[in-house]
Amino acid sequence: MLLPRLAYRNILRQRRRSLLTALSMGGGYLLACFAISLSWGTWGQLVELVTRDHSGHIQIHSGNYLNRPKMYKTITTDGEIERVLEANEDVVSYSRRVHSSALAYGDDRTTPVVVVGIDIAREVKTSQIGNKVKIGSFITNGPNQDGYYSALIGFGVADSLSLEPDDEIVLITEGADGSIANDIYLVAGIVGTKTSWEMNRVFLPLKAAQEFLSMSGRVHEYAILIEDTYESEEIAADLQNTISTPDVTVSPWQKVEETFYNSMRIDQQAMYIMLGVIIFMVCIGVLNTVLMSVLERTREFGVLRSIGTNPWRIMSLIFLESTILAILSCGIGFVFSVPLITWFAFVGIQMPPMDVGGVIAESMVGEYSLFVFVAPLIIVVTAAALVSIPPGIRAARITPVAALGSH
Repeated sequence: MLLPRLAYRNILRQRRRSLLTALSMGGGYLLACFAISLSWGTWGQLVELVTRDHSGHIQIHSGNYLNRPKMYKTITTDGEIERVLEANEDVVSYSRRVHSSALAYGDDRTTPVVVVGIDIAREVKTSQIGNKVKIGSFITNGPNQDGYYSALIGFGVADSLSLEPDDEIVLITEGADGSIANDIYLVAGIVGTKTSWEMNRVFLPLKAAQEFLSMSGRVHEYAILIEDTYESEEIAADLQNTISTPDVTVSPWQKVEETFYNSMRIDQQAMYIMLGVIIFMVCIGVLNTVLMSVLERTREFGVLRSIGTNPWRIMSLIFLESTILAILSCGIGFVFSVPLITWFAFVGIQMPPMDVGGVIAESMVGEYSLFVFVAPLIIVVTAAALVSIPPGIRAARITPVAALGSH
């Protein structure tokens, strides 16, 4: 009765150990799903916020304007670039812009500002500026009956100069031809907040800005919105090869918002380190379970060897056992991860405003996609299968005499 009782105890120990390992791998799968969903979801939200708010997914400039902006680095709007953009099915919308620094005057105050000329009809389809007017109204294309163009000013400019809608704002800067540019505009509205990217900007109709800066028929930038953010680099490369205008550079948002993108990559690297720690813990649990199982079944493997079982058959048996255990464990983790990831993706977590690479994040949301669930499955199952190889080799190399003589 002693041997059956010992065998029964061994079976119970193996089952308990397998159950604990299954829970460990299931927990590892759940943590991996959450980590991937958190990283991809939060940064995906911020990328959409940045690109659809003002920068666009792709920008076109003259030469190295993006890195070293100069007034004279312009693109002639002869229609060739517009034809390429309108013919491209991936392009949702685009807008033309001019940029310049200037000195702004109120009644008795001055402040440095950034002047941005925008193609109004296209800009409202490419960025969110039309939805961010806090006070007053949006600008119009033409001058009023007195010949004054309207201007949209950032909250910081309005606060520094104590301006309100219908007040006058004077802008002074250097034109593209070297002349002194100065003009008076009427404030139509105030846009953004004290911390938003518009805070120190003055927006003018494109025609008014071109006249002000002596840039008739020329712009500094094309901002482009596409359907799929993840294809920005491929589409930018395709546009670069298609546009025949000389000395034109097409840049995806990864280069336009380089600081933000670098912050994103650093955070994702931290996520990969965390995934590595999770997988390491899973591997330790699997290795312990499989190794103890091999040691406790040494005699069984000796019997299999004595009746002529191929060593590779024994090794594949242990490999298959570990793989099936990992798949079942991930199935357990999947049952618990689906409601958690669903809630996190569609509800999220509200948090205090935090500056991340120049972008203000106020919530954390996850990504809900097939990748979030499949990638951890592949990682956990592969790790468990690889870890089972050393114990499998040990079991395959057991000799019948040594195995049957073990205690």
